[in-house]
Amino acid sequence: MWNIQFVLALALVSVTMTVATVFDRRCRRVAEPKGLPGRGMPLLDAAFLAGGPARVVDTALVRMEREGRVVISRAHRVTVTDTAPRDDVERVLITAVGGRTGRDLSVLRASVLGSPDVQRIGDALAARGLLRHPAALRAAWRARRLEVAALCVTLGLGAVTTAHWLNGPERDTGTPPFFAFGALTLVTAVHLLVGRPPKARITPAGERQLELVRGSSPWRPRELDREHAAVVGAFALDGSAALTDPADLPLREALDGTAARPVRMAKAGRSTHSFSTSDTATAAGGGAWCGSPVASCGSSGSSDHSGHSGHSGHSGHSGGHSCGGSSHSCGSSSSCGSSSSCGSSSSCGSS
Repeated sequence: MWNIQFVLALALVSVTMTVATVFDRRCRRVAEPKGLPGRGMPLLDAAFLAGGPARVVDTALVRMEREGRVVISRAHRVTVTDTAPRDDVERVLITAVGGRTGRDLSVLRASVLGSPDVQRIGDALAARGLLRHPAALRAAWRARRLEVAALCVTLGLGAVTTAHWLNGPERDTGTPPFFAFGALTLVTAVHLLVGRPPKARITPAGERQLELVRGSSPWRPRELDREHAAVVGAFALDGSAALTDPADLPLREALDGTAARPVRMAKAGRSTHSFSTSDTATAAGGGAWCGSPVASCGSSGSSDHSGHSGHSGHSGHSGGHSCGGSSHSCGSSSSCGSSSSCGSSSSCGSS
């Protein structure tokens, strides 16, 4: 009797479908912002929202370079000339650079990307409903993979029982099993199509906030001198693509030259909490906001922004995102393959 196999497939599909639905709803549930800061958003918050933890690190470096407080050589060596930090991220950067000999830019990025001070920015944005928690996104995509596995098992059982039915004595009197298995397969497939988790880590509210920051004129962060505000603000939003002045070519080459590989920060990640949101980025090790079920951390090394829902996978961030490179990542409580841990308390991570 094929009824036993069908009951087994039905139970398997029902359980995985329920689990996938629960985790999908959990990752979509975000706090509703009570108000968006618009163009008054802090520089590093905007950088994280637009490009993830990697963009935060690079934006802090560019700000310090514009103000003459660090020197970034063509050999990708970072040297600090002013050891007085303006914020926590700069403090971590200055500490990581060390003495007068400086530090290689790729090594510096990897060591700072997963620091709790950088991750804290992503946690705050997630708490405000502008980003999704990477851990929730990763859980949703894992549950989806379980449902796909259940679908494959159902197809296998359906094929086997149908073959036995065709060659058995029940062929002329029994009920064909392929109708039941076919209906179960169809229902599961439809659920997979309709219940696809978001890939982007940035939420609709986060996208609206980025649109407000961009506005119709160059964004000038309030905490910067007017002389450097436009360039640094553009870099925070668009990465090294914003460095269009010929005089900035050495800096752009230094930043791009240490990028490991392009990735979409718009997708989900891998750790206990964190994420990122840019079309381009580089993975580096360590950080809750750095991987995704579909992609990796974001970096400023690449250009245009599009961390939109749909993630990073904007968002989202993903997917099973990896973090073992030499230039960017994130984290504090779970590890991603860098010199610092991965995550802090919130997420590979997808509106």
